[in-house]
Amino acid sequence: MTPVQTHFSPVQRLLHWTMALAILAMLFIGIGMVATVSRAHDTLIALHRPLGIAILLLVIVRIAVRLRRGSPPLPRELPALQKIAARLSHLVLYALMLAMPLIGWGMLSAAGYPVTLFGPVHLPPIVPHDVKLYTLLRTLHTWLALALFATVLLHLAAALMHGLIRRDGVFSSMARGGSTNF
Repeated sequence: MTPVQTHFSPVQRLLHWTMALAILAMLFIGIGMVATVSRAHDTLIALHRPLGIAILLLVIVRIAVRLRRGSPPLPRELPALQKIAARLSHLVLYALMLAMPLIGWGMLSAAGYPVTLFGPVHLPPIVPHDVKLYTLLRTLHTWLALALFATVLLHLAAALMHGLIRRDGVFSSMARGGSTNF
C-alpha cells in the first residue's frame, strides 16, 4: 500500500517559491514599466521579457512535475465548496502563468519587436506582424495581468487562512514540506 503524500516534494516546493518570487517581481516590474517614461523604462523592459520567458519555462516544468508527483490531498473536513474553489483557483493560476508569457511574446511579435533574452539572443516571432493583433494582445495582457494579481492575492489569502486560522496542514505542505522524496 502506497503511503498518503502529506507534503509537496522538495522540487515542487522549490518551483513554487521560485515562481512566486518571479511572478511578484514580474507584476511589479510590469506596473513600473507602464508607469514610467524615465530611463528606468528600458531597464524594466530588459528585465520583463527574459523573466517572462523564464516563468514560461518554469511553469512547463512545474506542470510536468505536478502531473508526475500529484499533490497532497486536501483535509477531509474541508467543505466541498472550498475544495472545488481550491482546484479551480489552481487551474486558473496555471492557465494564467502559461498565458501571460505567451500573450506577451505574441504581443511583441505582432508589434514587430524582438523578444530579447540577453545580448544578441532573440526568440523568433510567434505571430505575424499585425497592428490590430498587437492592440488586442496588449489589452488582453493588461487585463490578464490584473486577473493574475487578483488570483495571487486570493491564493495568498487562502494560504494564510490555512496556516493561521485552520492550521490544517495545507500551508505547511508547501511551506516546509516533510520527509517525502522527489
